[in-house]
Amino acid sequence: MASVASPVIFKEFCPLYYLLNAIPTKIQKGFRSIVVYLTALDTNGDYIAVGSSIGMLYLYCRHLNQMKKYNFEGRCESITFVKLLSCFDDLVAVGTASGRVAVFQLVSSLPGRNKQLRRFDVAGIHKSSITALAWSPNGMKLFSGDDKGKIVYSALDLDQGTCNSSLVLEEPSSIVQLEYSQKVLLVSTLQRTLLFYTEEKSVSQVGTQPRK
Repeated sequence: MASVASPVIFKEFCPLYYLLNAIPTKIQKGFRSIVVYLTALDTNGDYIAVGSSIGMLYLYCRHLNQMKKYNFEGRCESITFVKLLSCFDDLVAVGTASGRVAVFQLVSSLPGRNKQLRRFDVAGIHKSSITALAWSPNGMKLFSGDDKGKIVYSALDLDQGTCNSSLVLEEPSSIVQLEYSQKVLLVSTLQRTLLFYTEEKSVSQVGTQPRK
């Protein structure tokens, strides 16, 4: 017997004005007026994360209809990648044009969840623009890749408040995508795609021909 297809729900496209209106189009810095560009985006069921050219992360909570802002201390630089994760705590990883990577552990109103905003910094291994970020499902592992081909593994201990990072792989071309599952990291670069087995520290290339 043929299975009954689930009904198709049609949705009309609508710009997210409620989100865009909460982000300034310009900021004033001294006597200069600086245009704000939106440079990175990630979404899940709870949040919409938007990175900007002024180093500000705009995080919109979809349940509370509230916008919050997070930034890096120091110089203002463009955010190039953001990656959300909802596990026991809500986490967002942020990468910048100079290679800085930070993780924000967000505050939650739910019982037993995190009650204080915390930030973890990945030690200065990356020296160039962050192009990819990937979480493990439990939020204990973060992988970051940059446009010089470096991939860094960061082990997070949220209970102890520590973040230990190390270089695990270096490719000759820019990293364009990272995905992690079951102790295997999928890596795509401008030249090839490979599987990196994190326990064995071994690499298996997908396909034989380099990308043109």
